[in-house]
Amino acid sequence: MKDIKLIVTDMDGTFLNSKYEVSPDFPKVYEELKKRDILFVPASGRQMSGITKYFGEIQNEIGFIAENGGYVVYKNEEIFADKLSQNSIANIVRAVRAIPDARAVLSAKESSYYESTDKTFVDYFSKYYIQNKKREDLTQEVDDSVFKIAVYHPISSEEFLYPVLKKFEDEDLVVVVSGKNWLDIMNKHTNKGNAIEKLQKSLNILPEQTMAFGDYLNDIEMLKNAHYSYAMENAHPSVKEVAKFEACSNDRFGVLETIKTYLNGI
Repeated sequence: MKDIKLIVTDMDGTFLNSKYEVSPDFPKVYEELKKRDILFVPASGRQMSGITKYFGEIQNEIGFIAENGGYVVYKNEEIFADKLSQNSIANIVRAVRAIPDARAVLSAKESSYYESTDKTFVDYFSKYYIQNKKREDLTQEVDDSVFKIAVYHPISSEEFLYPVLKKFEDEDLVVVVSGKNWLDIMNKHTNKGNAIEKLQKSLNILPEQTMAFGDYLNDIEMLKNAHYSYAMENAHPSVKEVAKFEACSNDRFGVLETIKTYLNGI
């Protein structure tokens, strides 16, 4: 195995277990990565604050890919930021309103924005979108840079959201199922794979020096940009088809176990 310089991991269903916990071994493993000059980068569909909260004091030492690649930061410096047009936002919100039980969240640089009055939904999505504000009408422009629209369905995003919202793929947007209940809509070239590529180029790191972990459809481009690509044991079948290797499940902290095996083998 070639020397690894960059390790990128999805968060939910991958790095975190089902209780949204980080492995207790992570601080020790991170110190080993730091000694060996290996950059650790969480990559998630979450907003930035929903990722950084897990990394405390080390967040100014590592990189982050938030909003499914729409917002990239390295050592607290912005590398890349994308923005949806107001016209696209308004059209998508109207389409979401027409889907029974669907809920839209605008995920932006400073905050996330929602219009739902469903307290159960608000309590649920607030676990992922820490900074959030209620708006009466999401079709009206917010004073913020909106990177992504996250759409929630209580039963299945793949079954109830994607068939209706995939039409936006004809409007220079990407529509991706990001979890059992979530679907994300972003500008066409926004994905975790392009985000990794921007980091690799800015830091002079090759795909052959990159290890990546993922479990869902929004991780596919990311895995393609890493030579050492791992699908979790609990991953979507399409992700397993793309990845070269498999890691044990997120509930067994497969990301950390794989990294530890690599470090022990150096």
